[in-house]
Amino acid sequence: MKNTILMMAALSGGMAMAEENMKSNIALVIHGGAGTIKKENLSDEQEQNIKTALQQALDAGYQALADGQDATAGVIAAIKILEDSPYFNAGHGAVFTKPGKHELDASIMRGSDLDAGAVAGVAYTKNPILAAEQVMLNSPHVMLAGSGADTFSKTRGLEQVENSYFDTEFRRKAWQEVDAKTRAKQAETASSDDVLAAEFKFGTVGAVALDKNGHIAAGTSTGGMTYKAWGRVGDSPVIGAGTYADDRSCGISATGHGEFFIRYTVASDICARVRYKNIGIEQAADEVIHQELKSVGGDGGVIGLDPKGNIIMTFNTTGMYRGYKKAEKSEVLIYGDE
Repeated sequence: MKNTILMMAALSGGMAMAEENMKSNIALVIHGGAGTIKKENLSDEQEQNIKTALQQALDAGYQALADGQDATAGVIAAIKILEDSPYFNAGHGAVFTKPGKHELDASIMRGSDLDAGAVAGVAYTKNPILAAEQVMLNSPHVMLAGSGADTFSKTRGLEQVENSYFDTEFRRKAWQEVDAKTRAKQAETASSDDVLAAEFKFGTVGAVALDKNGHIAAGTSTGGMTYKAWGRVGDSPVIGAGTYADDRSCGISATGHGEFFIRYTVASDICARVRYKNIGIEQAADEVIHQELKSVGGDGGVIGLDPKGNIIMTFNTTGMYRGYKKAEKSEVLIYGDE
């Protein structure tokens, strides 16, 4: 009887240790946009508010993973916090389109089976990342766009809001600046230089998670580009450009000038280099972000992690809102020299 009790205790202890080891491998990395982010451009209050929001997103996503939920749940928990914050170009803080409205994009992908979902140009769904998840889980399609995406999200029971819910004064001023330049030039649209000059940053948000079972998921959400016209869609909802996840290599979420990230299939390219060149995720990201993109004027960055929990936060701009959390460490950063 005594031996039986000892064996059961040892077995129980072993199982507990195994579970603890699995939990120690979980990891989460997030971003809130990359661009011209300099300390002199942020007040102490703004900086603190942004860091607080990033930390809240990290804590929410990591807690989901620590509770045993899968990688997609960790990604969604983190991105929802960022979508609800006014400090990022996603959800509530989305930029204004040329007509003065909001059109939002999002995507999510599972590395375990390469399943994915995305929405583009949604105008009434409060949390686009949830709509992307529903496309992945309850639709035969990968991407839905425009009013059809909003209608689908409504049928799935997702919260709907008025388009004005996404308004923030900071984004309105950016729109007004570009609009004034456009009208002064009597042009049909602002030039790319005008648009980017008004952009304080590329505020797209994203998250990549590794769960206790070793599975990776990645997600990205954005309001797009200030003064965008004609239903413009950037890289964030495009699987392979702004988002990619594959348990055999890595998971990536991107932020930057979307047209470049689409043309150079940034997210999938990094994962492909890891898988086929047998190089580390950091080297793969450096090759794409600092060499391929930089050589053609593509500004932005990526976050990512591999199945071993190695984390990257790589960008070729002056700063990127970013952070990560693992069992042994958690950190939130903004500027390039940190």
